[in-house]
Amino acid sequence: MGKIWLEKSYPPGVDFEINPDKYKSLVDLFLKYTTLYRDNTAFINMNATLSYQELAQQATDFAAYLQQDLGLVKGDKFAIMIPNTLQYPIALFGALMAGLTVVNVNPLYTARELEHQLKDSGTKAVLVVENSAHVLAAVIDKTSVAHVITTGIGDRLNLVKGTLINFYLKHIKKLVPAYKLSNKIGFNTALAIGKKLTFTPVRITGQDLAFLQYTGGTTGPAKGAMLTHRNMVANIEQSNAVTKNVYEVGREFLITALPLYHVYALTSNCLCFIPYGGTNLLITNPRDMIGFVKELAKYPFTAITGVNTLFNALLHTPGFEQLDFSALKLSNGGGMALQRPVAERWQKVTGVRLLEGYGLTECAPLVTVNPYDLQGYNGSIGVPVSSTDIRLLDDDGELVGLGQPGEMWVKGPQVMRGYYNCQAATDEVLKDGWLATGDIATMDENGFFTIVDRKKDMIIVSGFNVYPNEIEEILVMHQGVIEAAAIGVANDLTGETVKVFIVRKDPNLAEQEIIEYCQARLTNYKRPKLVEFMDELPKSNVGKVLRKELRQYNLDKCSNQ
Repeated sequence: MGKIWLEKSYPPGVDFEINPDKYKSLVDLFLKYTTLYRDNTAFINMNATLSYQELAQQATDFAAYLQQDLGLVKGDKFAIMIPNTLQYPIALFGALMAGLTVVNVNPLYTARELEHQLKDSGTKAVLVVENSAHVLAAVIDKTSVAHVITTGIGDRLNLVKGTLINFYLKHIKKLVPAYKLSNKIGFNTALAIGKKLTFTPVRITGQDLAFLQYTGGTTGPAKGAMLTHRNMVANIEQSNAVTKNVYEVGREFLITALPLYHVYALTSNCLCFIPYGGTNLLITNPRDMIGFVKELAKYPFTAITGVNTLFNALLHTPGFEQLDFSALKLSNGGGMALQRPVAERWQKVTGVRLLEGYGLTECAPLVTVNPYDLQGYNGSIGVPVSSTDIRLLDDDGELVGLGQPGEMWVKGPQVMRGYYNCQAATDEVLKDGWLATGDIATMDENGFFTIVDRKKDMIIVSGFNVYPNEIEEILVMHQGVIEAAAIGVANDLTGETVKVFIVRKDPNLAEQEIIEYCQARLTNYKRPKLVEFMDELPKSNVGKVLRKELRQYNLDKCSNQ
């Protein structure tokens, strides 16, 4: 489908093509801009600040420790298993400077999930937050991990505050379970050792692996998407081609509530802001919504990224509507479908449009985005970013027509090399440079794409395709509903029928009211026949509703009846 629509879809000044080889590597980019913006504040966390100069120095110290003390060499795998704290960017860029491949790990992983990821990646060293060290201790003997660096949440804050926070979490809140790890060292100690060592620069090319970014996929164990330095540089350039006429160098302040170990925040927040000399406010615990809003009140932030559930939660948090949004320029949503009621209320409250984009781990992640100068919510994921082609194919592999649903295939310099140690899975999704996303989309006459749904989530009722997103968007328009999720459940007559799970705003909301509400708004085969109320919906680490878990929950429930 090419890029023929870009000229009429993109704002003036946006580059249709980018240079994925503008920088030799992420390290080349990092060193250039930390020198250029040395006095700017790069990161803030719990009132502690880290300038670009301090970040570069501490990252170099950490790289020296990894290289000279631990003996890690180019290509070795280094896992980072911590939440949003100042330790993350220091460790990230230190590992990349040492030529290591970073394996991002969710610190909330179970022992089974962690064991698989460490074994599959062949990780040699791990930086783990103390709260999760007991999980690592339970599996480390089954992995190739030889070195462990532990850190407390408060380790990079000032001495008094950091000590108090670490003591509070460990001894008052009891959030640091006991663990035994024989070969470990503290993060601050590692930095102190590295400061006395001499770092030897490593030659890194665009084809070297920067990240093994694990993604669950639709079936089987998580797979490591191989993202090269060139993939990441390309996506930074693609992202910044869209924002270059909005953001001002050295004057942007970004709210980072999504975890940096997830590819969305990793690229959009951490990496993309480096060339702008911008500041990231790291939110360690975004689930504490009251505390989150109090943090927002301290700063004149200019940008925020998130997912639909995060924006929705903020809108329902007392005090949010009273914040000063006068400096806000961009609000970017991705990771899951952005619902119209959330987008429209966000714009009403903040005065800024909530821009929806689309990406996936395998694409580092950005693929499409809505142009920044569009007015109001349009329900689409926008147009392809620079140097990106998209085609929509039917089940027979044929191109579909305008407005017709088809599986989205993507081609561009941000597309991963493949899945690590998994050639069969790679061959399933990568064909002649094209990535099969598994997402069903349509394209209109102006080149704007709309995600209809995940292929695996599609419900088939009496031969008719039913897309959960449509049902969920209708449900959240009900004044008594906070969140909703739809799945298909087996039915002897129709093959599948629609079941919805709802988090109520109104505790008196009843099943019959939901059914009657949908009768007036949905065709018969789309209407939910089953309704279940829940206190909360299962979500991923970035807040995406996990329909897969709801399907399993429903199967387990039925089998026990």
